[in-house]
Amino acid sequence: MSTLTSLTRALADERRELTGADRRAISELARDQAAHLQNLLRDATAGTGALALATQPEPTVPLAGILREAAALVPAHRRTARATMRAGSCPVPAGRTRQVLVNLVQNALRHGPAEGQIGLYAALRGDGLSILVTDEGRVDDALLTAVRRPAPGGGMSGLGLWIVRQLVAVDGGAVRVHRVRPRGVALEVLLPSCRPVV
Repeated sequence: MSTLTSLTRALADERRELTGADRRAISELARDQAAHLQNLLRDATAGTGALALATQPEPTVPLAGILREAAALVPAHRRTARATMRAGSCPVPAGRTRQVLVNLVQNALRHGPAEGQIGLYAALRGDGLSILVTDEGRVDDALLTAVRRPAPGGGMSGLGLWIVRQLVAVDGGAVRVHRVRPRGVALEVLLPSCRPVV
């Protein structure tokens, strides 16, 4: 729900200049989030539990489109988004990857400095795909605890990162934290076996 609220707030904010492409990307994310919530509710009422993660094959899309959608959540003057051509063409699970990037970008917006820069970067590393979301915040105990927590904590604190780890694990991936010099933090999502579309 917080994701959907943030997306609709971004669309309604008249002080923020959005390009037509930004508005389309945010609208697509809002539509996808609504569909995701509808599926969670359907699963919950069927008795499978709202946080049960689907392991069946999910439609794949090139990473580049999802990266653009997630970057559109950040005001243009605060964002940098870059992907190598091969990384951008990697097919990734559409829903899970979208949710992972939206959660990480929202965390950067929420916990990083109010006017700090946020970056999204993707490149191939070996046979896998590395996606970084950076901000100008810092690595602290709360972040490290949230990234390592084996189960969701009480309340909403750290829940987004816990969900990110669960979604990434479905695809055999991992989440890592890096300090960025001279200041900043990077959350890295590593997904295995990326085969770029030629």
